[in-house]
Amino acid sequence: MTIVPLGWRTVTPRIVSPDARALVEFLRRVFDATGDYRDGQPSEIWIGDSVLMISDAGVRPPMTAFLYVYVADVDATYRRAFEAGARVLEPPAQMPYGDRRCMIEDRWANTWQVATFVRR
Repeated sequence: MTIVPLGWRTVTPRIVSPDARALVEFLRRVFDATGDYRDGQPSEIWIGDSVLMISDAGVRPPMTAFLYVYVADVDATYRRAFEAGARVLEPPAQMPYGDRRCMIEDRWANTWQVATFVRR
């Protein structure tokens, strides 16, 4: 018996945004995300092999997220995020656990730790 849609996981992050359309465009630009904004229903946005639901605030108040995202090139993603208006919380640096990681905050107050796995 299938309990989730094909390709989804049991736990799916969801962000409720005051401007979901603009957040979706930010994710497409910064993370090369796929999926389109959908008015009146959650947008299904794919970053790599993971789906993220993005909804407009309305019935629900805005809810932010703190997400850890693995990418192929953390430095390039960091530059795209900065160019797209993200606030730098931590520039890219090597972490003792093997990831090269940065931390940014988008203009909707979501925090993104972005990393490239280097070694363990």
